[in-house]
Amino acid sequence: MLKLLREKAGLTQKEFGVMVGYGPDAISAMERGVRITRPELLEKADEILDAGGLLKQAIPEVEEAMRRARTRHPEWYRSHAEMEKTAIELHFYANQGVPGLLQTEDYARAVFRNRRPLLSEETIEQRVTDRLDRQQVFDRWPPPAVSYVLEEVMLDRPIGGDAIFKGQLLNLLRVGSMRNVEIQVMSTRREEHPNLDSAFNLVTPKGRGQVAYTEAQGYPRLITDQEEVRKIADRYGIMRAMALSPRESRSLIEKKLEEL
Repeated sequence: MLKLLREKAGLTQKEFGVMVGYGPDAISAMERGVRITRPELLEKADEILDAGGLLKQAIPEVEEAMRRARTRHPEWYRSHAEMEKTAIELHFYANQGVPGLLQTEDYARAVFRNRRPLLSEETIEQRVTDRLDRQQVFDRWPPPAVSYVLEEVMLDRPIGGDAIFKGQLLNLLRVGSMRNVEIQVMSTRREEHPNLDSAFNLVTPKGRGQVAYTEAQGYPRLITDQEEVRKIADRYGIMRAMALSPRESRSLIEKKLEEL
């Protein structure tokens, strides 16, 4: 229904997304039913698309669906995914690929298609859907404080091909422009580095102490010991100080985009 009304209004997904405050990938996911359409979006869309109350009428059902929704991530990931939903702070260090919350739909699909051993098409689509669903963390209010330290090598690895990777870089710029998000790039030319180990996440759940999450070769680990978490947080702080500033990082991403 949303797609029909949007096309009738002569709007592209990108144009409509700008008007309601969402990216084109999110609009695409909502129109295809792989991501729950937020009630506040339906409110705006009803007026913008001149739906005459048709979209607003669906809001109670959408709210009920959101209450019934359950996390569909693998069992070993669920405790972390649940904390991520309501966290007041989220911090990420990534050294291989773009982190899940920053991925576009096409980039995520390319990541899962390249996974070995091979995943079934059904599993790939389910995981893409779940990954996009996690990104609703950016939609809530008040928003969490979010930061990223990304290794520069990730900006040179065009997973999915140049066209898909161009969209991914544009998404980094889009998310990085949010007031609650800071994206920093760690230069490959940096001679010192306090963490030549695996990627990690730092999560601060509402009303609870910070925890860390790591995953290497399919082996996840949720770290709650406060001394271990403190050491990881200390390394992360040093990396943020060594990385390019958010403004410098944005300029570098724009440069990489121009080179594609």
